[in-house]
Amino acid sequence: MADAPHIDAAQLAQMVGTLQATIEQLNATIEQLRTDLARRDAEVAELRKMVFGSKRERVVPVETEIRRRDNSPEAKERRRQEGLRKRRERRDLRSKLPSVEVEHEVADHACPTCASGHLQDIGSAEQSEEFDFVPASFVRKVHKRHKYVCSDCNTMVTAPGPKRVVDGAHYGPGLHAHVVVEKCADATPVHRLAKRFRRAGVPTSRTTLTDLFHRSAELLAPLHAELLREVAASERVNADETPVPVQAKDKTRRAYKWTFLSERAIAFVFSPSRSGEVPLSVLGGTSGTLQVDGYSGYNAVCVPESRTRVGCWAHARRRFLKARQTSLQAAEEALALIRALYEVEHEAAKLGVVGTDRHQQMRRTESAATLRRFAKWLAEHKPLHPPKSPMGDAIGFTLNNWDELKRVLDDVGLPLDNNVAERALRIVALGRKNWLFVGHDTAGENMATLMSLLSTCELHDVDPQAYLTDVLIRVGDTTQSRIGELMPWAWKPPDNNKTPPSTTG
Repeated sequence: MADAPHIDAAQLAQMVGTLQATIEQLNATIEQLRTDLARRDAEVAELRKMVFGSKRERVVPVETEIRRRDNSPEAKERRRQEGLRKRRERRDLRSKLPSVEVEHEVADHACPTCASGHLQDIGSAEQSEEFDFVPASFVRKVHKRHKYVCSDCNTMVTAPGPKRVVDGAHYGPGLHAHVVVEKCADATPVHRLAKRFRRAGVPTSRTTLTDLFHRSAELLAPLHAELLREVAASERVNADETPVPVQAKDKTRRAYKWTFLSERAIAFVFSPSRSGEVPLSVLGGTSGTLQVDGYSGYNAVCVPESRTRVGCWAHARRRFLKARQTSLQAAEEALALIRALYEVEHEAAKLGVVGTDRHQQMRRTESAATLRRFAKWLAEHKPLHPPKSPMGDAIGFTLNNWDELKRVLDDVGLPLDNNVAERALRIVALGRKNWLFVGHDTAGENMATLMSLLSTCELHDVDPQAYLTDVLIRVGDTTQSRIGELMPWAWKPPDNNKTPPSTTG
């Protein structure tokens, strides 16, 4: 029998080291495969949900979830009162509609029973209601300025002419306003609007309506600048951005529409890129808070000498919702902790103490305790999930933004999330589906100007059609020092627009 080969200690140590390195490499490969498999499982689950799932809103807002869970007598009474309030509002709206009475008479006044008697009016009538639609109509106004002369001194007096959007304009302020409202508030493409006008008997081209749109934006640019100043001066600001296609040669290129919100202003800004220069140009050198998502483009503003960044719990929640596909139990635990934060806000609203010292105390006690439990949970679960898995991504995002997320404890005026900014961008998302793209950068800037004014009107329950119809003929005669009088929150229709007659000697 041959002797076994002699292995000395050095060779044995080298073999052990090689085996250990191989084992570590295999373990790393296994871990990478686990991560890739978890990520692919999540992607497949997401795709299956997109293809086979409900086409309705896929993420239920946490406020809706809390309301559904609240079955207390107080909540039921509150929902009942809310229903009554909505019915009253609908009734009030119906009462403001113009009413037209239509009389209905019997065809024959002979009695249908005895045939000999004659029907007599007894002074009462059965009454019912129906709502009908009368198509909007255009009016061709012919302005005649009467002239008078003084019999003694021959002074000529001419009746004043109408106020126009610009001198020599053939389209009134109401038509300018209608084009703007249709495109910016209702996302109606201009070519569809032109077809509608032709059906109404006004053969206006798409090019003409586009000119009215851009003319309106140029005239109202000072108001947009004032909105941006209002936002910059605000203590608390929310912001978000979304892509917008811009027409280019043989294709479209990507630009961005940004929104900045304060307590009484919503301002949009168009930018050819997603550069952080836009937040810097709007909020640079200002102080206060800026509530945004995790995008790094806002970093230039969120510096010690400027604004304090506040996180968005809705973004964190969405990541844990996505992680339910692969880590159901852990995701439900995290979602329950986030829901507890919103339950404090729900309770404050139920008690009617939102924004008060009582609300602040609730955040510093109940919300702070929830955050301490959440921080402990995150630390315990971080080693259990691969960093690139859906759950690892959700945990990593929450930990990386923890300081920003917990800043809501310091200021009761801050909401838990940035949903208000996302809601403001819905009209842009709707527009992408309808008008598909903007023609050029100037068109994007003009749309941002007009969307800002219309969104701010909606914020203050101001009728945008009436507002623009009035402001378009007043803005040219308003000095910069009085431009604030035309802002939606301060706007009041003039009692009369009479101007003195022109005289000539």
